Formats: sequence, structure tokens, C-alpha cells
Amino acid sequence: MQIIKTAVAAALATLAFSASAMTPIQDAELSTVSGQDGVSIAANLNIKIDSFTYTDTDALDANGLGGGSVSFNGIKVNGLIAANIDILSKASFLQAAGAAGVTNPGTFYNPATGGDVVQIAIPQSVVADGHYLNVSVDAIKMGNSAASFGSVAMNQIDMRGTTVWIFAH
Repeated sequence: MQIIKTAVAAALATLAFSASAMTPIQDAELSTVSGQDGVSIAANLNIKIDSFTYTDTDALDANGLGGGSVSFNGIKVNGLIAANIDILSKASFLQAAGAAGVTNPGTFYNPATGGDVVQIAIPQSVVADGHYLNVSVDAIKMGNSAASFGSVAMNQIDMRGTTVWIFAH
């Protein structure tokens, strides 16, 4: 009985290995394969940061001035964001940069020797109206004081149409 179980397990393992084996594709077959380039990313952000503190490490002067800190407490970022990531050739990048209003890409990209460029774009049509990013800070405090100067909010931050290019140089 044990021999039969072992034989069946070996046969199943052999079958599984042969089913998953990679086989070469000829050029003629490969030319019929199509796919989509690029990557899309979408996120519903819900980021919370307890505090961001800036500390001035200067020593106190004769009048007791210097040093101190300010903290931004209860920071929140929320809303929808989506982006497409593509690889652009040099010619496509120069065309896209020109369309975006860049008059002299040579100040940051070498048009003669530059290579491919990664483009990250936030499309116009992905985010529905009213679902933009929101950033808020619940309290702004000085030093160790419990008193707050108030709060700050930036609402309905619309980043649609934003494009970022990344390239080596």
C-alpha cells in the first residue's frame, strides 16, 4: 500500500513539474502577443502623523533668547490619488516636456546624450470631483506649552494633470 501511495505522489509531482515548465516562443508566435505598457497606481490615502517638530538648537543669549521649538500635531493627509507610470524615449520626453511648457530642457536633461525617462502622471479623469487630497494640522504649539496657535488645513488639493519625470544623468 505504501508503495502505491509513493508511486502516485511521484507521478503527481512529475505531472506538476512538467505542467509548469517554461517553453521557448518563436519570433513568429511572439509577434502575435500583445500587452499593455506602463503601470497604474491608485490609492485612497489615510495618513496620520502624530507630530512634526522643529527644534532650534542655538544656545540662549544674554537676554534668554534662542533655542526653542515649534511642533505641528495631529497631521492628517487623506483623499484619492492615482498615477500612471510609463517609460518615455528621449524623443517622446522632449515632446512631452515641450507640451508641458518646458522651453529649455537642456538645463536639466541633456537632449544629445539623454536616455529614457520615467514619467509619473496623475491623469485628469481618474479622480472624481470632490475627492481631492486634504491635509490638516490639528494644533501648532511652541516649546512644551499646552497652548496652541490654532490649526491649519489645506483642502481639495487638486493634483490632476501633474506630471513628474525621472531620469539618470
